[in-house]
Amino acid sequence: MHRPFIRLFASTIAPVAAIALVFLSSQPARAQEVLDGIAAVVNSDVITYSQMRELVGEKEKVVRNQLRGEDLVNKIKEIRLAAVNDLIDRQLILQDFKTKGFQIPDYFVEQRVGTIIREEFGGDRQAFLRTLQAQGYTLERFKQLEKDKIVVQEMRRNAIKGAGNINENQIVEYYKEHVDQYSTPEQIKLRMLVIRGSGENSGPRKMIEEIREKIVTGAEFGDLAKMYSQGSEQEQGGDWGWVDRKKLNEDLTKVAFNLKPGEVSKVVEVGGSYYLLFVEAKKAASAKPLKDLHDEIEKTLLQAERQRLQEAWIKKLRKPAYIKIY
Repeated sequence: MHRPFIRLFASTIAPVAAIALVFLSSQPARAQEVLDGIAAVVNSDVITYSQMRELVGEKEKVVRNQLRGEDLVNKIKEIRLAAVNDLIDRQLILQDFKTKGFQIPDYFVEQRVGTIIREEFGGDRQAFLRTLQAQGYTLERFKQLEKDKIVVQEMRRNAIKGAGNINENQIVEYYKEHVDQYSTPEQIKLRMLVIRGSGENSGPRKMIEEIREKIVTGAEFGDLAKMYSQGSEQEQGGDWGWVDRKKLNEDLTKVAFNLKPGEVSKVVEVGGSYYLLFVEAKKAASAKPLKDLHDEIEKTLLQAERQRLQEAWIKKLRKPAYIKIY
């Protein structure tokens, strides 16, 4: 006697707009039969090339527009191998479902199809059937695909039932180890005036020295930057906004972050140009407090634990299985 999959039957059918007719976007099955072959064997079940193509079709279209030559070949191989492994895992899950004697009643699948017809075809069953036919699928084949999809979803949920006990110590330790991710680095609000040219006695050097004197004696840095700067932010009065230590090169960073708010730098020569730096304000480095991140970290740890449980479960299914990829 088959044992019911209790968790599955107790759940309510959720909206399926995002997954409805996933298989209908694939190439017609009948058109592929003559091109079909064995992509892999999982115990006594065969995975075909047409099944693989159903998964990789859209991804391959994208990479064929982006890559060429050896890079394209390698990426296609990577995509197809990942698809075959996904199909192998799926087949192992279906086999495990059958081995355990679980069963899905027909009415559950009928409800799923009814939801698809209602939400994706406005309740028009004939339009749904015409779409199936145009894509090379029979109604029974579509029902089987939906049934398999339900099985895989519910078996995966069943595999992660133990994930849910994230304690406070784990959250605190994760915060300590990843505090840099939740921190804002030291920043300065910077203006910069640039004059192109080099040489101790050059015209550009004398010019920027004179500009600095005007600033020191009360002229507005932004006004002079608009008039004289040859930098990219000239029209904005040399305004770079808030910057951290990664924004500028090492020489300019060292000077800028040693300035106090309201202070203008001495002339700095870098790469054949002269610079004046002006710091309007400073922000000290800060980290978000744990209390503001508690729920986010808990969710991250829970997702990681679910992933770990799923991977361990799949590894357990793979270990005794006969798997061959062609």
